[in-house]
Amino acid sequence: QLSDNTSSEEMWLENIALREAMKHLNEREKKIIQLRYYKNKTQMEIAADIGISQAQVSRVEKAALEKLRKQL
Repeated sequence: QLSDNTSSEEMWLENIALREAMKHLNEREKKIIQLRYYKNKTQMEIAADIGISQAQVSRVEKAALEKLRKQL
């Protein structure tokens, strides 16, 4: 069985880069990104969890993703 070391190494480096980029987000942005992409919650579920509207979740998520893109 062959292993693909480059893909696991690339993923490892991407994880480090993502962790570093996450440090540039404020607490609300981090929480929304974590709930959305690591806990697989919908924007509606997140809105109910943290007590803001779905539209606000959408705006914060969009801004956070843009910050992450710039860092990566």
